[in-house]
Amino acid sequence: MNDAGEQDALLGLTPVAPDRTERYGPHPSQVVDVYGAAGGGPRITVLHGGFWREKFDRTHLSPLAAGLAANGYVVELVEYRRTGGGGGWPPTAEDVDAALTHLGEPPHVLLGHSAGGHLALWAAAARERAARTRVLAVSPVADLARAHELRLGDGAVADFLEHTAPGWSDRLYAADPMKQMPRVPVEILHGTGDRTVPVELSRRYANDWGARLHLLACGHYAPMTPHTPAFGVLLDSLR
Repeated sequence: MNDAGEQDALLGLTPVAPDRTERYGPHPSQVVDVYGAAGGGPRITVLHGGFWREKFDRTHLSPLAAGLAANGYVVELVEYRRTGGGGGWPPTAEDVDAALTHLGEPPHVLLGHSAGGHLALWAAAARERAARTRVLAVSPVADLARAHELRLGDGAVADFLEHTAPGWSDRLYAADPMKQMPRVPVEILHGTGDRTVPVELSRRYANDWGARLHLLACGHYAPMTPHTPAFGVLLDSLR
């Protein structure tokens, strides 16, 4: 299945309401949905993707959050301000930092997909303890400079970092995980058939920072879609 088919499969799932929602700031996007019983199993904090853009919110990963909760985890699905809705750099990163601070003790695993994978890798470098065990990035935008060169997401990096505004180089340096040494172990899952975020970005990050890279026989969305073989690999990685 190609990326378009995998995307349709994920977005076609029925959204799942959380067990509760917590607010970490006054903006409507500054919320965290929690799945699973409080004080239950290991905590997984999830950062969704969508090339940091306003039109993609956390809802599409609610089936994933529910699926992880059904496997015994307490899942914290973070929303954040996005490009076109008060986000961009640095507000989006500030929201991730504020949400993790609000949640208190670091989660067992900080899990991010696509642009959320970028934010998880950023947190792995920016925060002293982004997670208790590791950051798990799935199909991450791990190299912003290369992603900008490739015009991934129709120029999503340029929009996120305001390419036309003064200080572009400084913003790119501050936001790019390739420039920031992670403080916790990093593990990456990436499909070899991914055309949305090519696997070369994860290879470059892994080569520079020694992250563990696991290649999957899938595209961009399958690992985040419950009941797929790639989701099974994700579960194994979390265990």
